Amino acid sequence: MSGRAVPCSPQEIGSLFLFEKLTPEQLGRLCAEGRVERYEPGPVYTEGDPATCFYVMLDGTVVLYRRVGGDDVEVTRTSQRGVYAGSMQAYLGDRVRQVYNNSMRVTEPTRFFVLPADTFAEIMQEWFPMAVHLLEGLFFGSKNTQRAIGQRERLLALGSLSAGLTHELNNPAAAAVRATATLRERVGKMRHKLAVIAQGSYSPEVMARLIDIQERTAERVAKAPVLSPLEASDREDVLTDWLDDQGIADGWRIAPTFVQAGLDVDWLDQVAAAVDEEMLPSAIGWLNYTVETELLMDEINDSTTRISHLVDAAKQYSQLDRAPFQNADVHELLDSTLLMLSGKIGRQIKVVKEYDRTLPNIPAYPAELNQVWTNLIDNAVSAMNSAGGEGTLTVRTARDHDRLLVEFRDTGVGIPAEDRGRIFDPFFTTKPVGEGTGLGLDISWRIVVNKHHGSIQVESEPGDTRFQVLLPLTAAEEESA
Repeated sequence: MSGRAVPCSPQEIGSLFLFEKLTPEQLGRLCAEGRVERYEPGPVYTEGDPATCFYVMLDGTVVLYRRVGGDDVEVTRTSQRGVYAGSMQAYLGDRVRQVYNNSMRVTEPTRFFVLPADTFAEIMQEWFPMAVHLLEGLFFGSKNTQRAIGQRERLLALGSLSAGLTHELNNPAAAAVRATATLRERVGKMRHKLAVIAQGSYSPEVMARLIDIQERTAERVAKAPVLSPLEASDREDVLTDWLDDQGIADGWRIAPTFVQAGLDVDWLDQVAAAVDEEMLPSAIGWLNYTVETELLMDEINDSTTRISHLVDAAKQYSQLDRAPFQNADVHELLDSTLLMLSGKIGRQIKVVKEYDRTLPNIPAYPAELNQVWTNLIDNAVSAMNSAGGEGTLTVRTARDHDRLLVEFRDTGVGIPAEDRGRIFDPFFTTKPVGEGTGLGLDISWRIVVNKHHGSIQVESEPGDTRFQVLLPLTAAEEESA
C-alpha cells in the first residue's frame, strides 16, 4: 500500500533523533531523494514482501506484527516520533535476502519520511562507512556465532542421544551374548544326554514317543502363560514334590524351568507313562535341556528384536531414509524421540503418554520436529533433575480446532515469571554456565513458527510446566527450506 505524497521539510526531518546530527546539505539530500507520505489507517507493508523502503514516523501511531501460525501477533505499538522500520538492513546488499521481517500498519492518519532502500544503502555507505563496517561485522559475526553454537547444540544433542542409544543397545546385546554362551553349553549337555539315552536298550517305539514328547514340549514353551510371582511359586512347589516322588535328583532346580515353560504335573504324568521307570530320570533331564534351549532361544530372539527396534527408532528419529518434507505421524516421531532419550530420562522419571490416536498425519519436516521434541524433553528432564531427580513427564496430543497440539508437561522447578518472556531469545539460558547454549528454544521456535507456521508457548508454575506446540493439520503447499 502506498501513501499520499506531501511536502518534505529538511527542518522537520532534522528534528528527528535519527537525523539531528546531519548537516543542512545532508538533510537537503534526504528530502530530495526521499519523500514524505501520509497513510490512512490500514497496512503499510507486509511481512515477507521485498523490502523496498525505509520508514521513519513523523507523527501518528504504528503497529508492528508478525504472522504466527494463522494468527497476527502484535510485536510493537507506538506513537513515539522518529521510530523507524522497514529495510533497515539494506546496507548489507544482496548478501542478505532483503524482505520485510514483519508487517506494519497504522491505526490513525500517519506521516512517514520514506527513503528508497537503494538510496538508504548508498547514503549509509557514503556517510557512515565505519558504522557500516561495524554493523556488518556485528550482523555476520552474530550469525556465525549463532550458527556455530547451533551446530554445537546439535552435536551435544547427538552425543547425548548416542550415549543413550549405546546404553540401550548394550543391554539386549549383552543379554544375547550371555544367552548364546549358555545355549552352547546346554546343547552340548543335550547331545550328551541323548547319547546316554541312545545307548540304552529302548525300542524304536519308546524313542519315537520320547521324541514326540520333546517336540510337543518345545511347542508348549512357545505358548507358556505369564504367571504372577505367587502363582509361579505355588506351581514350583507342586512340581518339586512330583519330581521328588519320582526320585528325580535336584528337582528343586528343574521345577522353576518347567514352570517358566508352562509344564505342569499332568504333562509330566504323560512323560512318565511314555517311558520306563528307569528311563524317567534321563528323559526328564533331556526335556529340561530342551526347555532351557527353547527359553534361551526366545531370549536371544527378544534381544535381537529389541536391537532391531532400537535401530529402527534411530532411523525414524534421524529420518535418514525419508524425504525432508512429508506427511508424518506425530506419535511415531514422539515415540522414537522418547526411546532415543530413554537413557537420559532415566528410571526415576515416569513417562506418561496421553495420545489422541485419531489425529491425522500432518505435513511436516519430521527430522526437525524431532529436534524440537528433543529440546523440550531435555529441558523438562533438566527441570525435574533440579527438583530432586524424580518426577513425571506427560506427553499429550490433541486436536485444537484446525491445529494439532503437542504438549510436554513436567513436574520440575518451573520457570520464573521474569524469565518467561525471554526463554525463546537466542543465547538466553537458565542452566549453569557450560550446560546450556541458550539456543535450544530459539531453534525450536524457528522450526515451529518459521518452518511449520505453527506456534509454541509456555505455561509454568513450580511443579507444573507445560510447553505447547501447535501445528497446522494441513498445508497449502510444500514449504521450502
